[in-house]
Amino acid sequence: MMMSVDADLIRVLADPLRLQIVTLLARETLCTTHLVEETGAKQTNLSNHLRVLREAGVVETEPCGRFTYYKLRPDVIEQLAGQFAGLAATARTAAENKRVCP
Repeated sequence: MMMSVDADLIRVLADPLRLQIVTLLARETLCTTHLVEETGAKQTNLSNHLRVLREAGVVETEPCGRFTYYKLRPDVIEQLAGQFAGLAATARTAAENKRVCP
C-alpha cells in the first residue's frame, strides 16, 4: 500500500513564520499580541498566517474577552508525523527494489 503525505499541509507548514507560530503554540496557548511579541511580525501579517493555519486545521481559536487565543491541534501534527513514519517504513522495506531501465 502506497503511503502519501498531505502535500497541502506541508505547504502550510513550509513557511518559516507559520512554522515558528506552530512551534510557539506547541508550548502554550497564545493570543495574537503574544505572537507579535514573540515573532516580531506585523500584526496584519501574523493574522494572515494564523488564518491560513486555522483554515488548514492546524490551530483552533478560543475567544477570551476582546482577545482571541490560538492553540495547536496536536492530532493534526501527529497525523502528519504518522504519514512521514509510514513513508519511511515503506522506503525501508523497498530499499532493495530497483526498477530495470528499458
